[in-house]
Amino acid sequence: MRVVITGGSGQVGQILARHFHTQGADVAVIARHVAPAPWSTVRWDGQRAGDWRKELDGADVVINLAGRSVNCRYNEANRREIKESRIVTTQLVGQAIAQASQPPKLWMNASTATIYRHAFDRSMDEVDGEIGGNEPGLPATWRFSYDVAKSWEKATPGTRKIALRSSMIMSPDIGGVFDTLLKLVRLGLGGSAGSGRQYMSWVHDVDFVRALEFLIARSDLEGCINITSPNPVPNREFMAALRRAYGALVGLPATDWMLEIGAIFVRTETELILKSRRVVPRRLPEAGFTFQFPDWEIAAADLVKRWRSGRL
Repeated sequence: MRVVITGGSGQVGQILARHFHTQGADVAVIARHVAPAPWSTVRWDGQRAGDWRKELDGADVVINLAGRSVNCRYNEANRREIKESRIVTTQLVGQAIAQASQPPKLWMNASTATIYRHAFDRSMDEVDGEIGGNEPGLPATWRFSYDVAKSWEKATPGTRKIALRSSMIMSPDIGGVFDTLLKLVRLGLGGSAGSGRQYMSWVHDVDFVRALEFLIARSDLEGCINITSPNPVPNREFMAALRRAYGALVGLPATDWMLEIGAIFVRTETELILKSRRVVPRRLPEAGFTFQFPDWEIAAADLVKRWRSGRL
């Protein structure tokens, strides 16, 4: 099997490249930043067509992850770059697929579970979930996140397509969201954020990869798919389970105002931690997919064990 990952230099791209390579697939990573790897790597600025397009010709699967990180301040320049980086790269990948003499059988395009509204009252799935962005009194930075997700999904033409509405992918890789949260726990700062009531949707990296393999094998599935554990948990419970997995006795909480000040200093937005993401999968379980790590308590223990052993 030939797998091409565009925008694959980040954590998720490297997880997928590593996995498919070890499974014997012919893997090509196309990205702005490439480093020596046991798989093929091709540089692409994400802004124009080029020789990289020939990598897609004859591929079995194309997984597009390209787009500027949202872990930044949402000023006007950053908002424009975040949105344009996703729309432009997706359109370029779509054009390359359309012009290929042997188009890929499947195109997976990264989306996000944050496309659903801020929800405490009920879970959001692909069928009954409510797309966010129109709630009264919604902060402008939150409204922007919905707009990005919706624009990205609209930009996908041609071939069999799957929009990967993924939640936070938990992996012990350095620099990922799990690594960041565990660092807070190790420093004694891993308490609840804000009220602690906001739900956190997450998925273990093993299940994320397994879900993509499942979707590749199931030619009858397309459209929007939630890639997330069936059991989102409130932030307070999430952090408590992570502290237990690590063996931390205490974790200092952070109030809303503390988070706002901290976000300015580290140049990010509090939406990334304060928005309630109560997202669940529906189409995957209905198609027969089972999660190896459906519960956070067990997942956290496994991830901490892997982090300690240095095993990715």
